[in-house]
Amino acid sequence: MENDRRSTAQAQAQDTAQAQAPSGIPQPSPARRAEFARITNETDIVLRVDLDGTGETDIATGIPFFDHMLDAFGRHGLFNLAVAAKGDLEVDAHHTVEDVGIVLGQAVASALGDKRGITRFGSSLVPMDEALLLAACDLSGRGQLHYEVKLPIEIIGNFDTTLVKEFLVAFAGNAGLTLHVRSLAGENSHHIIEAAFKAVARALSAAVAVDPRIVGVLPSTKGTLS
Repeated sequence: MENDRRSTAQAQAQDTAQAQAPSGIPQPSPARRAEFARITNETDIVLRVDLDGTGETDIATGIPFFDHMLDAFGRHGLFNLAVAAKGDLEVDAHHTVEDVGIVLGQAVASALGDKRGITRFGSSLVPMDEALLLAACDLSGRGQLHYEVKLPIEIIGNFDTTLVKEFLVAFAGNAGLTLHVRSLAGENSHHIIEAAFKAVARALSAAVAVDPRIVGVLPSTKGTLS
């Protein structure tokens, strides 16, 4: 499926070696940002993410409902997120949605660097009217999705709701993220999906947060998160 993939220079890419404070205590990188691009015969995507942002977003994928979900993801995770995507929408939205998930996962993994000092785990329970969604994640390096979300209808506007899972599979796999998403209640597919995106964003925000008690320390008993 993929004919070409290129990575642009990361925005202020992290050094793998941690900067040292005068006291000798390792300090976190001042910038956890990355920019990635992906070009195939099906899509052309450029994406930028700042894990320590304020929720500023600039989203244009050509898929209005998906734009709305990515905007919610950035705003509620407090990630600065910019996505410019062009895809073969004359076929359908599958390639665009999946490839944005791939690039977002790559960018998050890159921005995290060696993961020293991060909280690693995060979870969030998000209500939206009658819908209630749970997301829990572990930045384990073992990318996988466990998805139990019931959607009453398959189409919202012109968006195929089965693509939510495709997006999350691609995102989790490329971010090296173990991700669980479950719907605990819900009747309206829009509410369920939007609550899912918000829950994933908030869980990820908690997981990537730097814990000042373990700055410079890898949160793993085996010494690796890969």
